[in-house]
Amino acid sequence: MDDQPVVAAVDGSTDGLRALEWALDAARRHRATLRVLHVRADPLRTRQESQDTGPPGADEDPVLAQARARVDELGGTPSVEYVVTEGVPSALLPEAGTEARLVVLGSRGRGGFASLLLGSNSLAAARDAGCPVVVVPRPGRGGEEPEEAPVHRDGPVVVGTSADGPDTATLDFAFTEAALRRTGLRVVTAYPWPLQTMLLPGEVVPAQVDQEAVEHETRVLAEGLLAPCRERHPEVAVEAVVVPGDAAGHLVGESRDASLVVVGRHRRRLFAPARMMGSVTQAVLLHAHSPVAVVPPAPAEE
Repeated sequence: MDDQPVVAAVDGSTDGLRALEWALDAARRHRATLRVLHVRADPLRTRQESQDTGPPGADEDPVLAQARARVDELGGTPSVEYVVTEGVPSALLPEAGTEARLVVLGSRGRGGFASLLLGSNSLAAARDAGCPVVVVPRPGRGGEEPEEAPVHRDGPVVVGTSADGPDTATLDFAFTEAALRRTGLRVVTAYPWPLQTMLLPGEVVPAQVDQEAVEHETRVLAEGLLAPCRERHPEVAVEAVVVPGDAAGHLVGESRDASLVVVGRHRRRLFAPARMMGSVTQAVLLHAHSPVAVVPPAPAEE
């Protein structure tokens, strides 16, 4: 049994139960403990009251009782533990990833506006957690899936990568997930096209760049990046997809037939120390049809 648990964040919502079902399957695949976590946000209790009485026990919490019933219904469970705590979910959920293999949560919880595609707690966890975070969307995005669509999807694992700024942690996670699922892996690398050239007054327009040459160079870089991962996971059938234009749009399109889409999170920068997800990752989280895994950069690189 792996000593790093898979954490499922629940809050009594339907989205939370979908995330719980996905996390249970992930715990089985990873042979890890499933930790079901409920962060109670109770604005009516004062700080002193919380210190005096503490949160209710896991056996007394109705949200965890609902989760326990769902786990029992699904059956075939690994080791499961139930944890309840009180505080600010957007702060405590990322902290739950400190010792976890995965944190899994729904795209939206019980609070917020019904029109939101991504809740604030999901966004905070994906941006700040120290481990990969999987966000399970509600079905029916784009009106193409029934509301009762199953949590688990068939199809390949899809990962987005950049040829000029590769993230090895994201690729390693994607290869591992594809191997555990015994499915193929599609590696999507987008290159900017058409190229935009900024000219100063008096400058001469450069010769037209050949798109085929740009695509070939991008493919060569992508294949070189994939070579070490292919050696570590020879059992994974890999397809490298090199496409022009908007990376987020291509990944959202791929998500229609994917079991999981994997994207990376930006590294911290010297003059921008706060964690950032990046525009592509955020767009995929907002619009993907499949579950999305957001992978933080490797610690040595961060």
